[in-house]
Amino acid sequence: RNSEFCGPLTSFDWNEAEPRRIGTSSIDTTCTVWDIDREAVDTQLIAHDKEVYDLAWGGVGVFASVSADGSVRVFDLRDKEHSTIIYESADPPGTPLVRLGWNKQDPRYMATIIMDSAKVVVLDIRFPTLPVVELHRHQASVNAIAWAPHSSCHICTAGDDSQALIWDLSSMGSDQASGHQPVASAATAEGGLDPILAYTAGAEIEQLQWSSSQPDWVAIAFSTKLQILRV
Repeated sequence: RNSEFCGPLTSFDWNEAEPRRIGTSSIDTTCTVWDIDREAVDTQLIAHDKEVYDLAWGGVGVFASVSADGSVRVFDLRDKEHSTIIYESADPPGTPLVRLGWNKQDPRYMATIIMDSAKVVVLDIRFPTLPVVELHRHQASVNAIAWAPHSSCHICTAGDDSQALIWDLSSMGSDQASGHQPVASAATAEGGLDPILAYTAGAEIEQLQWSSSQPDWVAIAFSTKLQILRV
């Protein structure tokens, strides 16, 4: 639908908990929530200081976004005047964040991709600013992330190194069990966490999807091809 409410769009996400709502992000610094039943804008927020590159729902009235300003921000539609900054990129400060994945099985966790970086940052929204873990095994820029639809502790990442990697993050909640802020182990800090599965495609992987109806299958897109992988 064309609208005078927003500039060119960069991403969108359907609210699975409330299917009449869809959220969009735009280069004009806004995020817009649409009411599909009414075919109208429900809410529009100035979300960031620069272009917004991605948006993900975390519940009925809660979504998060990432931006060229280098921040992950969480918004609650019950309080539209405020947002919570969960993370800000640091190497160097203000490096754009381009993709965001919110763990639907455990909404305490989300993951983000830094522009032109081989690193994936996993966050716990209860402990802003400090990553739970950083995934370092890609050899070139990461382009796509997808949390497992059937498991709270598995995530797939893919990038310009032609690799699709699946990670087991089952240990990431151990430090938080007592309510203490997480502190990464030395091995994790050095990039010591290894993926449990790896697949090499024929070219740079641009996009991936993990099937929610058939969770044994992951689809990847590269060059002119679409491949479906059994995991």
